[in-house]
Amino acid sequence: MRNRPIPGSSGLIRAMSLLGDPVLHGICEPVTDFGPSLARLVEDMYATMYAAEGVGLAANQIGVPLRVFVYDCPDDEDVRHLGHLVNPRLVEADGITVRGPEGCLSLPGLEAGTPRFDRAVVEGLTVDGEPVRVTGTGFFARCLQHECDHLEGAVYTDRLTGLRRRRALRAARRAPWARTG
Repeated sequence: MRNRPIPGSSGLIRAMSLLGDPVLHGICEPVTDFGPSLARLVEDMYATMYAAEGVGLAANQIGVPLRVFVYDCPDDEDVRHLGHLVNPRLVEADGITVRGPEGCLSLPGLEAGTPRFDRAVVEGLTVDGEPVRVTGTGFFARCLQHECDHLEGAVYTDRLTGLRRRRALRAARRAPWARTG
């Protein structure tokens, strides 16, 4: 997919990095420049996430190895959470562990039961450099943990074990988007 503008938005839809792309498996760098280029990146990330019908997107998923993610995700009570985090840090992940269905825009069409804590707290900055603290439960907690994993160079399949992991990786190898060679 080529980068293209999304109608009615100032953001640009960026090409998605897919499983196997080295940018997904490296630790992302902290953001140090809070200027217009960061604001444009965040706009592009929202446009790309919405075009792909996702609930969260990390910068490395569009080939930018910076510590930034965006989200527009409901929790288990259907309360909508919309925002972005720059240089996020997962500071708490607790509660019960729930194995729930999890997918990823970098593994399109695939899903696996993945264990995650039912509560997560992430601290970071806004695009303007203001401190922010986000607390999530249920599905939104899963989203926060998933996006923080991306910034550490991990994808949800890294959290799977045994047969569940083998099945997910086999499905990824057979997917039409899989890298060959």
